[in-house]
Amino acid sequence: MSEHQRRFQALLRELFQFDSADLDFGIYRIMNHKRDVIERYIAEELPQTITDELSRGMLAKRATIREQLAQAQEEVGQVLGPGALDSDGNLQQTFHETPVGARYLSAQSAASDAGADVGPFQATVYNHLYSFFSRYYDDGDITAKRRYSRRERYAIPYSGEEVLLHWANKDQYYIKTGEHFRNYAFKAGSISASFVVENANVEQGNLNGAKRYFFPRLKDATWSKSDRTLHLPFEFRPATAVDAAGNGKNHLQEAIIAKAVADLPQHLDAVTVAALTTERHRNGDRPVTVFEYHLRRYTRRNTTDFFI
Repeated sequence: MSEHQRRFQALLRELFQFDSADLDFGIYRIMNHKRDVIERYIAEELPQTITDELSRGMLAKRATIREQLAQAQEEVGQVLGPGALDSDGNLQQTFHETPVGARYLSAQSAASDAGADVGPFQATVYNHLYSFFSRYYDDGDITAKRRYSRRERYAIPYSGEEVLLHWANKDQYYIKTGEHFRNYAFKAGSISASFVVENANVEQGNLNGAKRYFFPRLKDATWSKSDRTLHLPFEFRPATAVDAAGNGKNHLQEAIIAKAVADLPQHLDAVTVAALTTERHRNGDRPVTVFEYHLRRYTRRNTTDFFI
């Protein structure tokens, strides 16, 4: 497997959010159900399809080139005589500069190149696929990224007009994600957990108003022994002076998350805390727990304005 293939397959796994296997709601539940099918397509079916298509195209090309070589060989025999080629099909040095000889050498070189492996062509295909998909995907969202080149020197489609009105998201539609308060469920070991906003203070209409934050209410969390499910309610509201004390506005949501992570053992039993504080991955040298990861993901999804 080439590095180009591995890079494209890693991007596809990111696009299909393979790192979200522990989520258990909505489209994620469907994706988890079909995960084996998707993985088989990425790891086996797609590379085989690319190889087959390249081989099929190269076989047709090779047949054409062999036909051209046979015609050039026949022309050499007719014009330069049967002794111009040796038993291996090599042209005598004295005929290299003749027009007929030059055409034969060119056809012979093309036939030699046509027998090359499909590897270099596969690398080109995977690079083009990676460039296309990565151009419209960024951190979990499908968005048009701006590109510059020698031909496209401007970030806007400028054709020399004296005046051109343009805005960065001109070709996109606005989604106000701050009002999407659906259940967010995930699995942590043998338990399931769900985040639900039970008190949301939002502006009416398409207004921004005061900045709002997610506040987890750990003291109101409930635990169901029958189905081993943790239910964690949230408030979505502006921050009070007490909430903002000692924290800048730009980092207040992160401070709220950090406090919730630190306070978790005070409100839940040891078994639940152990499951939620299991290390999910590392951010540099710092371990990130399952609880912290999903808190950050949930709040970011509902407090970031995306354009599509």
